[in-house]
Amino acid sequence: MTTNDTWYIEHFQPTGSAIGFRTTGKLDEVQSPFQKIEIYATTDWGNLMLIDGAVMLTTRDNFFYHEMISHPALYTHADPKRVVIIGGGDCGTLREVLKHQGVQSATQCDIDEQVTRMSEKYFPELCESNSDPRAELLFDDGVAYMANCPAGSVDVVIVDSTDPVGPAEGLFNKAFYDSCFRALKDDGILVQQSESPLALLELIKEMRGEMRKAGFTTFKTLPFPQPCYPTGWWSVTLARKSGNFDFREGDASSKTFETLYYSAHLHTGALVAPPFVAKALSE
Repeated sequence: MTTNDTWYIEHFQPTGSAIGFRTTGKLDEVQSPFQKIEIYATTDWGNLMLIDGAVMLTTRDNFFYHEMISHPALYTHADPKRVVIIGGGDCGTLREVLKHQGVQSATQCDIDEQVTRMSEKYFPELCESNSDPRAELLFDDGVAYMANCPAGSVDVVIVDSTDPVGPAEGLFNKAFYDSCFRALKDDGILVQQSESPLALLELIKEMRGEMRKAGFTTFKTLPFPQPCYPTGWWSVTLARKSGNFDFREGDASSKTFETLYYSAHLHTGALVAPPFVAKALSE
């Protein structure tokens, strides 16, 4: 990762590619006990957050990710009331989850409080639901939280993590998925950000394999655009203990809240994986 003139450029070695943003200056920087968090102002993308030099989000395009990690799962579950978000310290996923009036409680557990504090300051629009009485913000180890979560107590677990390195490394293995499987009710859904289906299909296959070892039987990987991430194309993977992914299309079509990307028609389309992705994940 290098800063060149007024551009911040992230080199992503696994894909042999890079992405850059024209900046007007650094707004803030903090070294937490876990990672370095930086905020830049850009000319065209609003504010930019980096964690350990990797692009996390921009003001302009974060809605793709936050909407797709939240609404497909919540409109697949028959009646989601109790939601747990592991990670998600920028609070954008929490905001999207709490747009669903049927959700009675949403716990966000992120190990690094500084991510949330920086978001409150530089991405306040993502934090507008933090004071919702249904919201619980915890700053703790998500792996330990799920390990101690009562069995059969959760409807949807959303793993809104960084890449599988550093603090997030423990969120991509069978031991963690065992905890999620136990905490979920029989009709519960696990959803996790699953990297680029264009360049990192092997990682998605490994993730689904670890989920299968933990007892999950059915999976769906939904792709979507994400301009600020490597390749510009990202995904989330949904897993269930059993049964199909019965989309509540009517409820999604008649939703009363605003979204910028997600819609019932978009959801339907995302369920149809491109042939090369479907082939690779079926092997």
